[in-house]
Amino acid sequence: MLVILAPGQGAQTPGFLAPWLEVPGFEDRLTWLSAAAGLDLVAHGTTSDAETIRDTAVAQPLIVAAGLVSLLALFPHPGDAFGQVGAGAGHSVGEITAAVGTGVLSAEQGMVLVRERGRAMAAASATTPTTMAAVVGGDHDEVLAAIEQHGLTAANHNGTGQVVAAGTVAQVDALRAAPPAKARVIPLSVAGAFHTHHMAPAVSRLERYARAITTHDPRTRLLSNRDGAVVHDGRDALDRIVGQVASPVRWDLCMRTMADLGVTAVIEVPPAGTLTGLVKRNLPGVETLALKTPDDLDAARRLVQEHGTPSPLSTTPTWRLLVAPSAGTWRAAGTTPGATLEPGAPVGVVATHRDEHTVSAPHGGTVVELLVEDGDPVRPGQPLVRLHPEAAHPEAVLA
Repeated sequence: MLVILAPGQGAQTPGFLAPWLEVPGFEDRLTWLSAAAGLDLVAHGTTSDAETIRDTAVAQPLIVAAGLVSLLALFPHPGDAFGQVGAGAGHSVGEITAAVGTGVLSAEQGMVLVRERGRAMAAASATTPTTMAAVVGGDHDEVLAAIEQHGLTAANHNGTGQVVAAGTVAQVDALRAAPPAKARVIPLSVAGAFHTHHMAPAVSRLERYARAITTHDPRTRLLSNRDGAVVHDGRDALDRIVGQVASPVRWDLCMRTMADLGVTAVIEVPPAGTLTGLVKRNLPGVETLALKTPDDLDAARRLVQEHGTPSPLSTTPTWRLLVAPSAGTWRAAGTTPGATLEPGAPVGVVATHRDEHTVSAPHGGTVVELLVEDGDPVRPGQPLVRLHPEAAHPEAVLA
């Protein structure tokens, strides 16, 4: 199974898009997304210096646009991707790239959202000098204790051997001066303490915008930074993306879900390299490809051909699937075929050793078929219930 990965802020480097301008149509598409972002993304991706593209309001639209336009180079007919990509996942702002790639948002919606996300996070960062640093190596518990001791937040849990600490510049400097045993503290090219309480003002602003955005349900599995869950409702996906601005990124749980899904290969879109490195360390045996330049496209197409599998999700208006958000044991809520569910009605629970995830019918409908039995073990993204959308809820048909 193939998973497409989209990196987050800090992955950008000066001139990383220069070779891509040789790809027919790439510059035109990037120019169009520049119009939506209100920025010259062609210049920022080719000639702007490191300090310019470090600016949150520039970096975030640049990273999302780079991912989206490079995906069109890999899948010139976007609809074809859903027959080959088993799941999509983005790290931090990369979640917007993944949301567009899986059909939750249009490219233009994604660019407006990331434009406002970057501006709001830059404004929140301007109130207090804040930053982030990767803590690599060391004992995991000792690293977390040191981060907490310095008043910092473990903002990114990136898997074995890497946690990102975020807080004020003074707090990060103190951690760098006294790192945990056998650990290195590496400053990141970001200008804010993202995914911490420092970003609360940005969440409030983005929540207002999100209420006006029309979403669609993902056309392939979409993994959430919040808890690694497979999200099958577009509104839930958008709400999670907004809330994640001030909450830790659990990339470790996203990788755990990839393993549960049976991932065999991943492709990371530009600016690529960070996430494939994490996958190599945490998911041995999974083939990885960092799509850094157009020279990598042939190898990426080979990976798609060898590992691509159809998405189990469908946007057909005659029925829709409810899928498991995580691995666990299914416990039904007494729903039977023929029953009519109101929007938001619970249909069961996926229980794990740690917690429980309620599965509900976001748009309501009539239960056509129960695809698992009470007590069955389930995997992330596994279809659980097939529903027929009710005519009373036309948004269920159109989503």
